Amino acid sequence: MALWNKLRTELDRAGRVANDALDEGKLRLEVFRARQLVDRAAQSLGYAVYRARTGKETPDDHAMVRLVDAVRTREEELAVLEDRMRTLTGRNVPADGAPRADAPPPPASSASPSPGPASDGPAATL
Repeated sequence: MALWNKLRTELDRAGRVANDALDEGKLRLEVFRARQLVDRAAQSLGYAVYRARTGKETPDDHAMVRLVDAVRTREEELAVLEDRMRTLTGRNVPADGAPRADAPPPPASSASPSPGPASDGPAATL
C-alpha cells in the first residue's frame, strides 16, 4: 500500500509541476503579445512625429494625445504582466530576451576552441 501512496504522491507532484510550466508558458505568451502591442503603439506615435517633423502632415493635438495615451496604456498593461511573471517565476523578465545585467555569468565551457585555418592541423597540410 505504501508503494501506491508514494506513486500517487509523485504523480500529483508531477502534475502540479506540469501545470505550473503550462501557466508560465501562457503568461510568457501574454507578455510577448503585450510587448508587440507596446511596440506597435510606439511605432504609430513615431510615424506621426516623423510626418510632423518632415512637414508631410500636421497631426492635430487630439491625435497626438491619443497616440501617447495608447503607448502609456500598453506599457502599464505590460508592467502588470511582467509583475505577474516576476511573482510566478521569482526572477526578472528581460525585455528582449537578452541576458540581464544582474544575471549571473553563463557557466564556463569546457570545450576548447577549434583550431583556426592557420593551424598545423590536418586541414593545413592538405
